[in-house]
Amino acid sequence: MAATPALDSLTVGDEVASVRHLVTRDSLVRYAGASGDFNPIHYRDDVAEFVGLPGVLAHGMLTMGIASQAVVDWVGDPARVVDYQVRFTRPVVVDRQDGATLDVTAKVAVIEADAGRARIDIVASVDGKTVLGKAQAWVSLI
Repeated sequence: MAATPALDSLTVGDEVASVRHLVTRDSLVRYAGASGDFNPIHYRDDVAEFVGLPGVLAHGMLTMGIASQAVVDWVGDPARVVDYQVRFTRPVVVDRQDGATLDVTAKVAVIEADAGRARIDIVASVDGKTVLGKAQAWVSLI
């Protein structure tokens, strides 16, 4: 586990994490097993296309979890993430061969020194297109 960052060492605008994560069809199968979400749009091209989707989609909660992991790794303890919210703005289409590469960047947006916490804004994108909107995590640093 990483050491907890010191609140007084942070400045608004600091980038605290930047990661790339390859989401594959195997990732989707594993997540379906762990979550119990076996909706066929997450593993069958024919079903995804039949319902009008551009292809098999990553689970929204999987995308959300991958994005938050960047903050958890930076802050060093998942219990320090006291609030996390996102809006799903674009589906993550997972190509059968190439998967989908999720790029995640996290930056300090707000520091509340008296409360001992900071808001970290997260940008999650695939091929340069944002897939999560208003992704924000509040972290306690006291």
